[in-house]
Amino acid sequence: MNFYSKDFKLGMLGGGQLGKMFIQEAVNYNVQVCVLDPDKNAPCRLIAHEFEQGDFKDYQTVLNFGKDKDVLTIEIEHVNTDALKQLEKNGLKVFPQPRVLELIKDKGLQKQFYSENGIPTAPYVLVNSRAELSDHVQDFPFMQKARTGGYDGKGVHLLKSIADTEKAFDSPSVLEKFVDFEKELSVIVARNESGEVVTYPIVELEFNPVANLVEYLKCPAKVSKEIEGAAEMLAKKVAEKLDIVGLLAVEFFLTKSGELLVNEVAPRTHNSGHQTIEGNVTSQFEQHMRAVLNLPLGDTSILQPSVMLNVLGDPSYTGEAKYENLEKVMAMPQVHIHLYGKHLTKPYRKMGHVTITHHDIDQAYNKAREVKALLKVVSC
Repeated sequence: MNFYSKDFKLGMLGGGQLGKMFIQEAVNYNVQVCVLDPDKNAPCRLIAHEFEQGDFKDYQTVLNFGKDKDVLTIEIEHVNTDALKQLEKNGLKVFPQPRVLELIKDKGLQKQFYSENGIPTAPYVLVNSRAELSDHVQDFPFMQKARTGGYDGKGVHLLKSIADTEKAFDSPSVLEKFVDFEKELSVIVARNESGEVVTYPIVELEFNPVANLVEYLKCPAKVSKEIEGAAEMLAKKVAEKLDIVGLLAVEFFLTKSGELLVNEVAPRTHNSGHQTIEGNVTSQFEQHMRAVLNLPLGDTSILQPSVMLNVLGDPSYTGEAKYENLEKVMAMPQVHIHLYGKHLTKPYRKMGHVTITHHDIDQAYNKAREVKALLKVVSC
């Protein structure tokens, strides 16, 4: 595959920060990335080879966008899979495959997939409406997860008792038995069309308690070799059972009894792999490109331990983004800043991330907390 040719086009549905960081790696190989996104101000717009404003959920728009591409991939799973299936029938290589996207973007189908394939996951039931919650009173507490459309902590409710059902979703959802976990972990696995598979070292996630999204990430995670090995084997098993081509982020609960449970997966580059840009030999973004183009997969070894901090919009501000104390953070050694190019800030919106590399993971974490205290995203 002459992927570096001026005539070769790699299409991507989605033009957010994941696409931007993907393109930043792809240009090193002269890969021309063409992007479709509904937002005319999407982060990818200035660096994509071609940028088209359009709805990636619309059948005809996706069909038209894909017809002159050599390979088509995604940076967000909430896209029109019917159009992707038709493009696949027309002979276009679409990775990850549309059937995989259909399964993963429905959390109910995800859960059933785990059960059918012997993959450990938290106990669950599927419900179609709020009224059905009363059938499961004896099993509270639950995490209620909307079957479709959720992301970045949205589409999830903690239901401690029947009294909480007033705030529950009145739509098809997963009721997942609340897990008393010790840690939340993630392993990213890459698989190309030839069946080559590699995993990244396991990472530990620390969530913002209000927004329910990742705030800190530590790589490597402080877990035993046995847990690390078991998580990597499970991640590979999920990828191979899905027969996915591309990248797959597999998120785990590590219970207080030492059991690993698969929580959710994402079929793309992921927040739990951002530290790989500075922390690993091959970044997750380059790896995604290698996987979907069926190129040899890169070395995933750690260069230095790293901690990533998500830079979130201050909860008190909405408007044109202003970064307080950015220069002070830039002056700190072994601190790597990534701003996503989003002009408008909102409460808890992901505006960027910072990775701190250090031979001592605890010192890296302490510095990340210093950065968090300094760097604020407010509005002008």
